[in-house]
Amino acid sequence: MKRILKTFALAALMLAAPAMIQAANKPGTFTTGNKTFLLNGEPFIVKAAEVHYPRIPRPYWEHRIKMCKALGMNAVCIYIFWNIHEQREGQFDFTGNNDVAEFCRIAQKNGLYVIVRPGPYVCAEWEMGGLPWWLLKKKDIRLRERDPYFMERVKIFEEKVGEQLKPLTIQNGGPIIMIQVENEYGSYGEDKPYVSEIRDCLKRIYSPTPDPNSPTAGGAGGGADGAVLLFQCDWSSNFEKNGLDDLTWTMNFGTGANIDQQFRRLGELRPNAPKMCSEFWSGWFDKWGARHETRPAKDMVEGMDEMLSKGISFSLYMTHGGTSFGHWAGANSPGFAPDVTSYDYDAPINEYGLATPKFWELRTMMQKYSDKKLPAVPKAPMPIITVPKFELTEFKPLVYGCDSLAKEGGLKTFEEMDFGWGSMMYQTTLPEIPAQSVLTADIHDFAQFFINGKYVGKTDRVKNEKTITLPAVKKGDKLLVIVEGMGRINFGRAIKDFKGIVSDVAITAEVDNHEITWKPQQWTKVRIPDDYNTAFRAFAAPADAQLEQVLAPQGRGYYRGYFNLSKVGDTFLNFETWGKGQVYVNGHAMGRIWSIGPQQTLYVPGCWLKKGKNEVIVLDVVGPKEAVVWGQAEPELNKLQLEKSNKHNNIGDKPDLNSATPVSVSGGLPTGTATLKPGNGWQTITFAAPQKGRYLAIECLSTQKDGDRAAIAELYLQGTDGKRLSREPWKTKYASSEDEAGNHLGDKVFDLQESTYWQTERGVQAPHLLVIDLGSVQTVKALEYLPRAEQGAPGSIKNFKIYLY
Repeated sequence: MKRILKTFALAALMLAAPAMIQAANKPGTFTTGNKTFLLNGEPFIVKAAEVHYPRIPRPYWEHRIKMCKALGMNAVCIYIFWNIHEQREGQFDFTGNNDVAEFCRIAQKNGLYVIVRPGPYVCAEWEMGGLPWWLLKKKDIRLRERDPYFMERVKIFEEKVGEQLKPLTIQNGGPIIMIQVENEYGSYGEDKPYVSEIRDCLKRIYSPTPDPNSPTAGGAGGGADGAVLLFQCDWSSNFEKNGLDDLTWTMNFGTGANIDQQFRRLGELRPNAPKMCSEFWSGWFDKWGARHETRPAKDMVEGMDEMLSKGISFSLYMTHGGTSFGHWAGANSPGFAPDVTSYDYDAPINEYGLATPKFWELRTMMQKYSDKKLPAVPKAPMPIITVPKFELTEFKPLVYGCDSLAKEGGLKTFEEMDFGWGSMMYQTTLPEIPAQSVLTADIHDFAQFFINGKYVGKTDRVKNEKTITLPAVKKGDKLLVIVEGMGRINFGRAIKDFKGIVSDVAITAEVDNHEITWKPQQWTKVRIPDDYNTAFRAFAAPADAQLEQVLAPQGRGYYRGYFNLSKVGDTFLNFETWGKGQVYVNGHAMGRIWSIGPQQTLYVPGCWLKKGKNEVIVLDVVGPKEAVVWGQAEPELNKLQLEKSNKHNNIGDKPDLNSATPVSVSGGLPTGTATLKPGNGWQTITFAAPQKGRYLAIECLSTQKDGDRAAIAELYLQGTDGKRLSREPWKTKYASSEDEAGNHLGDKVFDLQESTYWQTERGVQAPHLLVIDLGSVQTVKALEYLPRAEQGAPGSIKNFKIYLY
């Protein structure tokens, strides 16, 4: 009988959706009921497709929306990127590709509802997580906290968004059914008063009455009294930190996750609440210098099938990722791991809008939950074309991109120079300094050093490089530092990410058996914006031989060339012979390039090309091996060109633990061997006494299931106060085995992402050793361990030893 009732209920849900969509443009309601959402009072399962309008050319918006509908989706989910709408303080832009209201209207036109996630923080592997860079002009600002200035600007922005979107809520006949409060705040901190203030701001804006004290989303159900339903999302491990009583709670997790485990605690706290996975991760994002990320289609489809069979709503993140055009790609943390331009995400709809094998597998499954045949898959708006190899013959040195502002005096960051994106030149005059002196500085992000125009070295924040060795310097020699800022960190506490030279520059040398340090105090600073207008102006500037002699290092600058088309179409311009920088096609900022890969091509939408002559400008801050480009029919997203492997297998970094004493663990054996429990979820290993050390070594002796490759998703250390120590300075020092092909390297255990993991290579026998540099000596009393999130927690550690030294 129960099975019959369940089948009947699911059938009713499937039949409800089309009927509700037909009622578009009439005022309606979306609320929570007993274990389900209610659309106009009827049970409703949300099947949402996450897509981001700024990552899709506007002429392609409708095609991508139709592709989502052809998958069987009944809604789209969107972030609102604050920093693309307010690129300068007080200057708002909701036009063109920023016309979010029009995107919502197109969704409604095609029978889809909309879930809006207006931040203010969004993450999304987007520059600074969506927060505007100009907030950092106030150096002491507290981001994502109740800092007066931050909250003032947040409320102004949210009101501007509300002007665009409030008329489009379902209560006003529009497609918007849910609005999110903040975003995954449990991964940032614990601050219910701050989250409450964001909630109150959104309540006031989207309330059906002008009275700010009127009742709105009441109780855990929300959406009462005609107000739009407000919800918050987090991970199952941290949602209680900031969960508010009057908001609907949703969980975020990835393909392969143990779904019952993910909703277990929510079910205990709110047994009658609807369940929703507000981000079901279809794939993952790519970082410069690491292999392209993929996730099995089978895991994604089976997970979504399971959720639908249990009446669980979802939003598939991403259904279509698109492209982080221009300088909008962000960076991950701890450390600094900048994201590539492509946001393909291994999603069912690829970066250029076409169906992948994942799409067809998912569509077949989704058909089971529709009483009608799913809509036909729409034809691509443009064909794929190729472009023969052509050379970029015009060149102007980088110095011609400098704007009119030049400042003398001490060092300043980009933000102190009222500068958001691009590069800066810093120049100073040096005293006489002997050879083999060491220059030290903390520079964000990629710095090149020149003396009298001759290249002498670089530092790369990705590699945590902060020093170079200098040749002998004569008094009066000019030191030039060219700093390229990459995307600001978009996740974790490090989002307060200043660009440029962020510390003193110190030059240390040994003179007559004494160590002497020089810290230049007088610097000339000039900005080089990374936009098309700057590149165009550089080519129009008259030649200046004197300027070039001092500030024009060879090969670094602007390159321009052209190609002709008899027909337009989407293509993928290949830049694997180039160095590092930005690309502009017909005035459109296409994105960042970097020879290290894995991305070697840039997606160029045909809607931005034209018959006849097309212009390509490359801003290359390093200089190309060969200044040629060609357009190919497929993207290249997985070609690394690294100086050395990413593996942490330098034998010189392997510690000798033969005579070392393992940490004594409560409940462990006298030999130091301890045992973990099988299954999903966090476990805490308490030490018999606090231990001191800079390096943490975990020796994995066996796994819970014989034959498994060892894996760890996340690790934390607790200080003597029981609080988690900061992992910002952590680095992987050594790993006896790492699955490099799958990007399962040692740094995955402290990347703030519970769905990624370190994993040993296939066929390598235990014991396995992972060593982490904590950055400084720490006093530790416990270790927190998280296995993989999938059913059965594959690769879970069983017996192990811990060392601190």
